[in-house]
Amino acid sequence: MNDLILLSVDDHVIEPPDLFDRHLPAKYRDKAPKMHSMRGGQDSWTYEGMVLPNIALNAVVGRPREEYGVEPTAYNQLRAGTYDIKARIDDMNVNGVCSAICFPTFPQFAGTLFVNSKDKEAAKAIVSAYNDWHIHEWAGAAPGRIIPLAILPLWDINACVEEARRVARLGVHTVTFPDVPAKKGLPSIHTDYWDPLWKVMSDNKMVISTHIGSGMSAPYISPESPIDSWITTMPMSIANAAADWMFSPVFVKFPELKIALSEGGIGWIPYLLERADFTFNHHRAWTHSNFGGLKPSDIFFRNFITCFIDDIFGLKSLDFLNTDMVTWECDYPHSDTVWPYCPEDLWKSIKHLPKETIDKITHLNTMREFSFDPFSALGGRENCTVGALRAQATHVDTQPRGGLGGMNPSKNDGHPVTSGEVMKMFAV
Repeated sequence: MNDLILLSVDDHVIEPPDLFDRHLPAKYRDKAPKMHSMRGGQDSWTYEGMVLPNIALNAVVGRPREEYGVEPTAYNQLRAGTYDIKARIDDMNVNGVCSAICFPTFPQFAGTLFVNSKDKEAAKAIVSAYNDWHIHEWAGAAPGRIIPLAILPLWDINACVEEARRVARLGVHTVTFPDVPAKKGLPSIHTDYWDPLWKVMSDNKMVISTHIGSGMSAPYISPESPIDSWITTMPMSIANAAADWMFSPVFVKFPELKIALSEGGIGWIPYLLERADFTFNHHRAWTHSNFGGLKPSDIFFRNFITCFIDDIFGLKSLDFLNTDMVTWECDYPHSDTVWPYCPEDLWKSIKHLPKETIDKITHLNTMREFSFDPFSALGGRENCTVGALRAQATHVDTQPRGGLGGMNPSKNDGHPVTSGEVMKMFAV
């Protein structure tokens, strides 16, 4: 276990209050999102008259599990590793994690907050400033530790292409994108609208990182439904988007382009592919699906990167997956992470596998597909292992901290927390 090398393809950053201070041109400063301390000590971003209700979105790492449902509403309720890069590296070290991709929080997972901006010129500058902060201050402060991720001005295809080219020159090899852009009022992936972007990304070996809930959120069955049912099905809710991308023309036109199903899990995938191939073989005479001589599963195996946090069934079903495209994730700082015990938890699930397979899914696949080399940046493979990183973190306090406060849907009377109670916490 101590010799594992862990690269996470899905973590998250809580943006610091000074995010736009150094990278946004002066003429746009008054248009930028701003951090305000509200009544009751709540910290909130404001943008174009909107008050964003929750700065941290489930960033409950480091709390006792009894308080996971308490959504932090202020920086002083958060573990510092959520927003401070030095503290984040400490938390990665104590968890044995070498490198990680960090999705946005207040701009939403795919940067879709800015799609409906009133001032589109300012919004383009804000998107670029966000990327510059992420590249130079977040990832740049710790070479080899953070895999840089960019957002795009999704409302303008020409601006998307320009920004993708710009961040590619800065060494970015993945861009976050909505799992179902049409749900955000954007053109469908079944049109040719996005083709110029796909070409730039394909030419520059940039991965589409599409996070669950970034376009089409997992549905709440009813306000009275226990939130447990939503949490249970949330990862596999990306199956709808996966099928849509698989049957789209995107990967027939751009066979080198890759898409990552971030935070999606893997256990459900074998049946999806079985069903997709059945659908193709049984119905194509009237549906006219055409993959240029390939099956849907061939497209999936070639173009789709999958990831998991804890998926014993999926790891026992690797014969039905492409082991060259399976990756691991930590999900720090959200409530599904098992920080600081990710190595122990993962080892139980993978120790039966051949070492070659373990190396692929823990780091080699991620290094190859995201064009990222921590070994060179950190002075060799031996410095990237769980054991080596934890040796640097003996000073890090991992004891759970309770009573920090925040939005709490629980009545503390044994009553099951419902979907409706949780939804109220995120109402704008």
